[in-house]
Amino acid sequence: MWALILGLILFLGPHSVRIVAPAWRDARLAAWGERRWKLSYTAVSLVGLLLILWGYGQARLNPHPLWATPRGMNHLAGLLMLGSLILLAAAYVPRNHLKARLGHPMVLAVKLWALGHLLANNTVADLVLFGAFLVWAVLDFRSARRRAEPRPPAGTARGTAIVVAIGVVVWIVFVAGLHRALIGVSPFPTVG
Repeated sequence: MWALILGLILFLGPHSVRIVAPAWRDARLAAWGERRWKLSYTAVSLVGLLLILWGYGQARLNPHPLWATPRGMNHLAGLLMLGSLILLAAAYVPRNHLKARLGHPMVLAVKLWALGHLLANNTVADLVLFGAFLVWAVLDFRSARRRAEPRPPAGTARGTAIVVAIGVVVWIVFVAGLHRALIGVSPFPTVG
């Protein structure tokens, strides 16, 4: 569990600097330059991500359930994941209505991902992992909405259709077997 917690600190820490210390971040950027800042940020985040993956995998070997998961939560989580993957695509596909309207679809995608997984899973490790990401995403979204940033370009029907198509295709690939191959469990036990 300690590897998971350390990984979360190392991963979410750099991702939280804009939330808790924007002036310090700006000073580092000015002093180090964008390249050095991004390399440092990426290196620390990558170590954190590897620790998260290893720590969560280790914690799953000896699960400690906290509650009985209500029937059907995996289906609700699956629906939330569909929305999450569409929002994730919206963060990268140019000129789509979701990004134009929401401004920060990737952070909203993380919120839905974390919430869905909290609903469908019930162990201490799940609460630590998905709870940490959910709290981070809520705080980051609030922080991002307060910053004066340029609005994304207006969305188009074509851009939005591409976003939805990518999200749906990726969701189908995960349900059909990629989630089981990567994580070891099928999101819907009767599928894959």
